[in-house]
Amino acid sequence: MSRTHRLFQLMQHLRRLPPPVTAQQLADDMDVSLRTVYRDIDALRGLGAVIDGEAGFGFTLIEDATLPPLGFEDDELEALVLGLRDVAAIGDPALSKAAESALVKIQARVPPRQAHRLKHAILDAHRFHRPATPTIDVGKLRAATWEEVCVRFSYSDAQSQLTERTVRPLGIVYFDHNNVLLAWCLLRQDFRTFRLDRMNDLERTDISFRPHRVALLRQHLERIRADQERHIAP
Repeated sequence: MSRTHRLFQLMQHLRRLPPPVTAQQLADDMDVSLRTVYRDIDALRGLGAVIDGEAGFGFTLIEDATLPPLGFEDDELEALVLGLRDVAAIGDPALSKAAESALVKIQARVPPRQAHRLKHAILDAHRFHRPATPTIDVGKLRAATWEEVCVRFSYSDAQSQLTERTVRPLGIVYFDHNNVLLAWCLLRQDFRTFRLDRMNDLERTDISFRPHRVALLRQHLERIRADQERHIAP
């Protein structure tokens, strides 16, 4: 591996790995010595890269407009194309449009050879049965979820019984036939899953549940996995 290629790979690792990244982790991933990592960190700093940290504490790359642009391996580009085309097929209207826009932006920013690969990608995603169309503004729901604010809506269950719900939105899952909201329901005082095509009159409240979303979502997913394991147990 040439020194130039090694420095580029080091930048990619610093961008990809959760900071702070230890020198030992970088040395193991790149199959080089610790001395080489420290020397290359100094070289990148000399070239203008802003890298915070030091030996024994780990390193954090501070992104800067003067840094080389983020590049993609060919396999990474294929994965992006496949993922974004699948999002365009299963996402709500705003998300589908965003996926198509992202593909155009990526094609405009990668080298010509990769732009050609992207335009004529051999991988694609098609869904013969699109998920049921949401009956709410999913963008509004996503924003409330990120900001950890409760939402209120009316919900029609499988028996067409209507209830008013106030929930802590935790995450949205896109299944083959239905898109659902994972949430903590204040009415039931328990985790619940709501189909987006059965929700109506979505309203954002002023009730914050920050900073509990991540922990609650983890518990919800653990319960779902446990239920699945019970159903498939011999």
